[in-house]
Amino acid sequence: MAEQHDVRKLDARSLRGLAHPLRMELLNALQRNGPATASMLAERLGESSGATSYHLRQLAEHGFIEDAPGRGRGRERWWKAAAKGIQMDETLYQSPDPAVRGAADLLLHEFVNRHTRELSTWLSTRERWLPRWKDHSTDLSDFTLRLTPELSRELNGKMHELINSYRAYEAAEDDPEAEQVRLHTHVFPIATDPKRGPDDRP
Repeated sequence: MAEQHDVRKLDARSLRGLAHPLRMELLNALQRNGPATASMLAERLGESSGATSYHLRQLAEHGFIEDAPGRGRGRERWWKAAAKGIQMDETLYQSPDPAVRGAADLLLHEFVNRHTRELSTWLSTRERWLPRWKDHSTDLSDFTLRLTPELSRELNGKMHELINSYRAYEAAEDDPEAEQVRLHTHVFPIATDPKRGPDDRP
């Protein structure tokens, strides 16, 4: 949900439309792997084509996906993502509507779950990659800093700017050395005193 080019900014209505685990997986598949049909996505995600068809229509109704013209034959319908990413306004977390807050919470938990699955997949398949990827091009690190909320936002913004600057160098689709690379960023406060919560500070 980082700030980047070609993103869909969520409002309360579109947030509720997206906040479903299968819809999020379908949108992620179309964003990362390109256009596909309901049947193709059903096979890829281990779902029924009826379920994927229904949730694809819901995604289209909320403007997350659209028809991919020039593909398929006959009645076969191809879908593509309408934007490369999504961004959620922080005010939705504090919405007075409990349904909106619940949708925001579900969305965040699904993103965390996806990050965990992606890391687990990498760890279980890392021996299959070329040595140059396995030994020099991957990194699992964590850092701890003592920052104010303002400095945390500044740091997060600078990380996003750096990552987005590399879009200008993205390799061509036919480059045999290139692969999709996933980057996860998490900036959040932690309690150093288990007996004192964030609201107990002087």
